Amino acid sequence: MEGLFVQLLVIGIKILVILGVVLGLGAYLTWVERKVAAHIQRRPGPMVVGWHGLLQPLADGLKLITKEDIFPRAGNRFLYNLALVLALVPAVLVFAVVPFGPEFEVFGVKVKPILTDVNVGLLLVFALGSMTVYAIALAGWASNSKYALIGSMRKAGIIISYEVVITFAVMGPIILAGTLSTYEIVQQQINQKLWYIWLQPIAFVVYMFAMLAETGRVPFDVQEAEAELVTGFTVEYGGIKFGLFPLVEWYVEVLALSAIAVVLFLGGWSPINIPFLGFVDPLFFLGPLSPFVWFVLKVALLFLFVLWLHWTLPRYRIDQITETAWKVMLPLTFVNLVLTAIIAPIVWR
Repeated sequence: MEGLFVQLLVIGIKILVILGVVLGLGAYLTWVERKVAAHIQRRPGPMVVGWHGLLQPLADGLKLITKEDIFPRAGNRFLYNLALVLALVPAVLVFAVVPFGPEFEVFGVKVKPILTDVNVGLLLVFALGSMTVYAIALAGWASNSKYALIGSMRKAGIIISYEVVITFAVMGPIILAGTLSTYEIVQQQINQKLWYIWLQPIAFVVYMFAMLAETGRVPFDVQEAEAELVTGFTVEYGGIKFGLFPLVEWYVEVLALSAIAVVLFLGGWSPINIPFLGFVDPLFFLGPLSPFVWFVLKVALLFLFVLWLHWTLPRYRIDQITETAWKVMLPLTFVNLVLTAIIAPIVWR
């Protein structure tokens, strides 16, 4: 009975930490993006609310919460609100299978820094990711607005196209690791002394492009297309409901998919890798904290890369986006799978 209580306590703490970090960090990533964009464009960005604008996300949140909650007269209220739940909940649940570091011990209790280490963790990730289609389709349809509906159909088409691409892209690391468990995939890279990005550069590039498309980031942000659709499927949402969609799509989802990319291609919490030889840890002086710092650094670098692209590339047309998925990305993943099937026995040996 005591062991069960300890397990439940550990799980409860993990849930609170994940929710607190993910949602709190998601809000502050809006400040990070504004600062990065400002420096790229040689301007200071937020500077007034708090030191260097650090309290700006709190001010923005307060503004959105106190705004009037409007609702389109001919819309479907139940589906209109359900779309928000279907967008937020699956995006946060992805972090349940993200391993943040190696197992450690606290007061004699062994703690694995992952909420649930299921043996089909990656299947769960992409099952939850596919729920986004329903959220966006419902948001556009329930708003009873042609602009919202066009935006949602554009986005749904992109997500369906790139869900196929991203699924085939991750097959390479799965074959090399021989498991669908996110924790075991990292452990296999450590055991094999090999980050999978060295053998899967094509899969990594395809994964990153698919991540940009799924999260509506430049150059794949046609569903917002301010000049044509005035923010697309969120046009009939106001106040905090309007703010939650970009918070989930642009920040929580990007963070989740960046964390999965680190797990699949960059060795998770492992330090710098020399292929097949071993690892070099310049942060050895941090002791047991070093693996967690490496994981955070890798995720942060991928997120900053996404921001850099956002303020660098032009927007593509919807036909260019879908053609790229089916005619370029998908064939590349097939080629990568054939090459992986040849390489895998060498890695296992």
